[in-house]
Formats: sequence, structure tokens, C-alpha cells
Amino acid sequence: MPRKGEPHDVRMLYLIEAEQNKERLSWAERTRLNIPAGAEVSFETYFNAFPASYWRRWSQLDRVILALDVEGEATISVYRSRHDGVRISVASVEVRDEHVEIPLELRNFEDGGWLWFDVTAGTETTVENAGWFADRHPQAQIMPDGTEVPPQPKQVAVGIPTFNRPRDAVNALHALSEDPVVLEAITHVLMPDQGNHHPADEPDFAEAEEKLNGKLQIFQQGNLGGSGGYSRIMYEGVNNTDAPFILFMDDDIAIEPDSILRAVQAARYAKSPILVGGQMLNLQDRAQLRTTGEAVDPHTFMWGAAPRAVYDHDFSAYPLGYVGTPEEQMDPRKRDSRALHRRVDVDYNGWWMNLFPRVVAEKLGLPLPLFIKWDDTEYALRAKAAGFPTVTWPGIAIWHMAWADKDDAIDWQAYFHLRNRLIVAAMYHEGVGPGGILKNMLKSTYKHIMCMEYSTMAIQIEAMKDFLAGPDQLFDILESSLPRIQNVRKDYPDAQVIASAAELPAPTGAPGVPTANIGGRLAKIKKIPWAVKALLHLRKEEDRSHWEAPQLNLTAEEARWFTLSRVDSATVSTAGGTGAAFRKRDKQLADDLLAQTKALHKQIRERWPDLQREYAAAMGELTSHENWGRIFDEQA
Repeated sequence: MPRKGEPHDVRMLYLIEAEQNKERLSWAERTRLNIPAGAEVSFETYFNAFPASYWRRWSQLDRVILALDVEGEATISVYRSRHDGVRISVASVEVRDEHVEIPLELRNFEDGGWLWFDVTAGTETTVENAGWFADRHPQAQIMPDGTEVPPQPKQVAVGIPTFNRPRDAVNALHALSEDPVVLEAITHVLMPDQGNHHPADEPDFAEAEEKLNGKLQIFQQGNLGGSGGYSRIMYEGVNNTDAPFILFMDDDIAIEPDSILRAVQAARYAKSPILVGGQMLNLQDRAQLRTTGEAVDPHTFMWGAAPRAVYDHDFSAYPLGYVGTPEEQMDPRKRDSRALHRRVDVDYNGWWMNLFPRVVAEKLGLPLPLFIKWDDTEYALRAKAAGFPTVTWPGIAIWHMAWADKDDAIDWQAYFHLRNRLIVAAMYHEGVGPGGILKNMLKSTYKHIMCMEYSTMAIQIEAMKDFLAGPDQLFDILESSLPRIQNVRKDYPDAQVIASAAELPAPTGAPGVPTANIGGRLAKIKKIPWAVKALLHLRKEEDRSHWEAPQLNLTAEEARWFTLSRVDSATVSTAGGTGAAFRKRDKQLADDLLAQTKALHKQIRERWPDLQREYAAAMGELTSHENWGRIFDEQA
């Protein structure tokens, strides 16, 4: 059941009360539900329905048992869905004061589908300890080389790296101890602390630590980024624990603790070892699922949606069972939940929540020293190539801030985005040369010019230089890259954030310049004349009189190429709304940065085969316990 006090939209991730109910349902505990006489409740919801198609595809099981304890008289109705969301009745059982077990076959779920149950209360009814159970213990798993891995216990080491988020980190520690069943399965809590604001300084840290019963270990180290934090977790998990599974989680999240146990069980019952990824729910709009799965485009080698994936699905507006009317299904502008019933296969899962079997970590080594960005993707691609796929598993999830509230595509992180993308592409891209990658990069460069994002271009030039320098220096620049890149950015107006655009003179205006996006079927056609006018404007020297006062004040959403390319200055708010940057068009600077970018593209194209060999040959050194161990020893 939902935690106490959750708003209605979040409760819809757990249960759906019938509209005709005369009284509200209630629960004092998370595993016990009271249903008034005559009321109905459905568990066709994100956290309580059973993602049967995933269990059919990846697990050893061919059936599952729905078990629950019922006090009172009620009807338990079991349903399944097809891959297109169509509901099919499976069973209906009249019960009275009894323990109920209903075996359910998984053979109907080749392409997709869920199982769930509804309850109709004849008298006042209590449902307790409802769950989806296996009819057997897990069996040995088959490794890619044909050898067997014995069944593993229900145990996991949970790792949470933290950097100057002490409040978030302590909240996460509290959540780990919230459910005694989950806490019993956790053998260790490993927390690399890379900042100068420490969780131990929070007033309730001691309470959180005590609840974890001696399982918490904190490792002080310098800021080695996400890859340094997660590498420390895997290093400690493999070398200093006997946990059969290691779970990565971010610190700036809210946790549904049962997701930890679900990830462990999915991994234990898998036919062969797999990486189990948790999905991301939006921390600021908590009924919204950010994505059902992601993949790497083989042509551009860029992140994107996996085939049939769904983005930004709002369960409060479109519950799992909402398939829409026939008329709505014919209208592409209308949304429903049908796509959520189709199984989605992925390339990787973000490390906001990702579980690794110990045998995989032992075989593959540690993450690459990339600081942040692409380390999770690379490890998943490495695992996939070795025969250990990643599965992004519905019903296993955390809440995390959505990417829309971050500027990571244009701020200091853009350096790591590009450098690490090129490194990972050199290791895994199977195309003939980097042509598709470079074409995609150049397209982004032109957008940065149109949007006056010169600091982004400057640090992307540094990213390409560091990629071309080869793999031998990656450990050496692990700590130094970030301060160096921040130093590069500080001289560019688009990287200088002021508290408010109100600190500057009032905007002078830009008549005729569009400031709102136009969607619909004709959007591309409508933007053609905008592009022509933008190119004509960009060919002219800038009017520096507009550097004294901005022509426009824009939100992050309004700061599009077809707006910014038609002006010589504008303020643009940060994605999180915490400040604004005064962007100023500088044609000579843009031309210089573009020339440097093209020259580096030429070098990458010419040296690509050699770079592929260099980075592939360095894999063992970059992921070895010995090399990472030396880094950690230096941090002590």
C-alpha cells in the first residue's frame, strides 16, 4: 500500500478505488488493506500488478502463485492483459475468512502483458500479505559459456555514492531500514562520500545508522565523479563482502524499498545472470514514469528510446488499465496506456538503480574512469557483449529528478557527455567509420551556435582533444578534468549565471521573432522560413548595442534555435529556474569555435581505426581492481 499521507496521484501507483465506492478504503500498515462492505478495489497498477511478460521471458518460472489472506467475504477476480492492453478474465474466487492461493500460468505472455487482481467486498473485508509467489526455489543459472552458477541467497549489498547531498543521503539510509523484510535481505550498505558536506553531520544520521544494524560503511574519498563512486562500491562489494548481488542507487532519489527486494528476486530467478535495472519515476511529478527503457542508436551512437518504449507517462491521468475508446485509439494526439503492456528490451539502464550479480562483476571488472556520463551505458554494453543483458524491469523503480530540470546538455557536463560518448563509441560502435556520429555532433554544434552557447562549444573542443589523447591519461585526469573545464567556462557569458534577469535592464524587444514552439503536422514546414531568416541573421555581424540590455527574457523552454538565432542577445533562465544567463551573439567567436570543431572532427575521422584499437586494448587496465585500488589508496 502507499505510505501514509501520499496524495491521490501517487496512490494510483498502488491501487485504484472504484468510483462508485461509498466509503474510502483505509490502511494502517503497508501490507494490510481494509475494504468497506460493497466497495471495490483494483490492483491493476504500476507497483502491484505483476509484469508477467518479463518473468516469462527472463525467469525460470512457468507459473506464479497469487497468495493473500482474507478476513470477511469477498470476490477475488484475477485478470491478465495482452501485449496491446486488452483485459482478459482469468479466474474469480469467492472467499471467506481464509488464506487464498491461486496458481497462474505464464505461457500467454510472449510479447507482453500483466497479471493483477481486483477485490469486491461482500462484507467489511481485510486483505493482508498479498503477493506474487514462486512455486519453487531458484535453480542454478546457466552462464554464457555453458557452466552453471548455483542458486544464490536472497542477499544484496546496496551502494549509494554521495557528493554534497547529506540530507538526501540520510533520507536514503532511513528508507533502507523502513521495511524489515527488505532490511533483512541487505547485507551491507556501502556509501562513498566524495564531498565536503557529510551525511554524518546531519542531526539524524546516528539514528539512521543505528537502524541499519552495523551494515553501513562510509568511504571518504575525493570527488571521482559517479564512476569513481560506483567503482568504489563494486570494488568493496566484490573484494570485501560475500554478497551475491550489488545494487547501485543514486543519493538524490526517493526509494520504494520493496523495489530492492523485487530486483534481487528477479536476478535470483533469472535463467542466466542478468543486470536488473529499475525504472525512473519523476521526483517532482511522482505519478509520472520517465521511461520504460532506453537503447543506443547504432548509427549516431547516442542515447534514445528503446523500440516501443514510452516516455513521460502519467499514471494519474492514464492508469495502467486505460486503453482508450476506439475513437481515441485512432487519434495519434490522444494518449492511453496500451504501450505499457508491451515488453520492452533495452541496451542499458541508468545507475539511478541497477543491480549486478556478483558473478558478472567478477568477470567484467569495474567501470571505466569516466567521472560521469556513459559509464552506466558502457558497462551494460560490455555486459551485453559478454552474454549478460540488461533488463529494465517494470514495478522496480525509484523517484529521481527529471532531466527537464537540468542543464546537463549545455553546462560543464557537456564535456563529459561528448568525451565519454566518443570513448564508448570507439569501443563498441560497429559502423564503418564515425560518419554518423560526427554528422550528429556537427548538427548539435550548429544548434549551439544558433543558441549562443559558446561555452558548450569550447568545452566540447576540450572533450575531443582529450579523446584524441588516448586512453592512457584517463586515470590521470579523473580528478583534474572538472576544475579545468569549469575554468574554461568562466569567461563565456552563457556560462555566467546571475540570480535574476531583473538585475539587468529591461528587454528591448525583438519584433517578429517567434518565442513559442509550433507543433502539429505542419511544424516542420512552418519552421523552414524561420530557418532561412535565422541563417541570414547569423551571416551578419552582431549589433553589440544589444549587449547592454537583452532583447528578450526567455525561459529554458522558450530558448529554442528559431528564437535565439534571430537576436543578438537574450537572457535564458536555468532549467531549474534558479537564475539566468545573459547570452550575447559573437560572430567571430562562433566562427573560430566552429573552425576548431571541424578540424577536430577531421582528426577523429582520420584516426578512428587507430583510436578504436587503442581504447579496446586499454580496457583491461582501465577496469582493473588493481588500478582502481591504487586510486582509492591515494584518496585514503
